[in-house]
Amino acid sequence: MLQALLAGFATSFGLIAAIGAQNAFVLRQGLRREHVGPVVAICALSDALLIAAGVGGFGALVRATPWLGPLMMWLGAVFLFYYGSLRFRAALKGGAALMPAEGQSVPLGKTIATCLLFTWANPHVYLDTVVLLGGLSAQYAPFQWVFGLAGAAASVIFFSALGFGARLMAPLFAQPKAWVVLEGVVGCTMWLIALSLVLRGL
Repeated sequence: MLQALLAGFATSFGLIAAIGAQNAFVLRQGLRREHVGPVVAICALSDALLIAAGVGGFGALVRATPWLGPLMMWLGAVFLFYYGSLRFRAALKGGAALMPAEGQSVPLGKTIATCLLFTWANPHVYLDTVVLLGGLSAQYAPFQWVFGLAGAAASVIFFSALGFGARLMAPLFAQPKAWVVLEGVVGCTMWLIALSLVLRGL
């Protein structure tokens, strides 16, 4: 059981910690201190649900549906290209325009909708959580649910640290130029991931 717990935690943490669109979004929200709690909760809960689906055998259904993978891939690429363009446009406005002012905030509903898109419209999320973690959990039967619970715990810890820990970088991002760089990096990250999806689908 201990082996399943450690393997589930380490594998999940390693997969989630890789640079990706969702992580970039959580980091940006943390730096802006906008709706960090709901964003972290959505990301962690979504991961837990997807890991549970994988451990429960849904990964086999995903692999048995040939059209589902390509559909998620193309939809995810379109969304990432669009969001990346928004970040580049924001960077062109200048850093001072990006720094949240008193009373200036993106509505909670819009933030939640964007976070859900990053989570559920990203094919990499399904590959990592449902297919990969779900498949690996079978190797630790009869403790596969210990593996899954440890994986979900790793997700909670990572997203909490990323979202709430971002405020430690607040002194750096008190400079408008730092926001321009951040938006540029986020935009490039989105476009690179989208491009990788397009190339994979061709």
